[in-house]
Amino acid sequence: ALSGISLVVPEGCVVSLLGPNGAGKTTTLRTISGLLRPDAGSITFDGRRIDRDKPFRIARAGVLHVPEGRGIFRSISVRANLEMAGYALERGTDVVTEAANVFPALRPRMEQLAGTLSGGEQQMLALARAMLARPRLLMLDEISMGLAPLVVSQLFDAVRGMAEAGTTVLMVEQYVHAALELSDYVYVLDKGRVVDLGEPADMQETGMLASYLGS
Repeated sequence: ALSGISLVVPEGCVVSLLGPNGAGKTTTLRTISGLLRPDAGSITFDGRRIDRDKPFRIARAGVLHVPEGRGIFRSISVRANLEMAGYALERGTDVVTEAANVFPALRPRMEQLAGTLSGGEQQMLALARAMLARPRLLMLDEISMGLAPLVVSQLFDAVRGMAEAGTTVLMVEQYVHAALELSDYVYVLDKGRVVDLGEPADMQETGMLASYLGS
């Protein structure tokens, strides 16, 4: 799915991967997080190669992947999901309050099984878990998929807050205009290759995005 792809995610920046279906965007994230092994080339994080590391070691290094279709434990409660995500935080950290302050809709759901939440609430929980894990690099795969615009706006506000607090973000997103507003840099993928890259304003001016994604 990928063929000679090359990209850089600068520390402290938000980078979007855009492109048509089947371009290799999800494969890129799965390869970085160790779920897939590249046949050639290398992946470097903070000066160290990670392309042969197990996924759990990559996660321990600070790379957190919220996959397409949510990233939660469906058979346990919302509270337990949050507590698991925050296990490495300082003792006394109130993970429930911290999550509920960002996503108030989760507050009355704490004892509910995560799998019984609505799609939007499940994605809120996935992002809350990501926030509590204090990642150095947060990778998001289509967090808006199938959700109402109001929920999508809340999710993007949370991502914006994490980015402003210093979290580096690499995101695949179908809401192109929302992604451009949030991003510092954009890569356009097609058929497993990078076909264009630049700052959002430059990409819009050249019309390259429209040529690959439609007007």
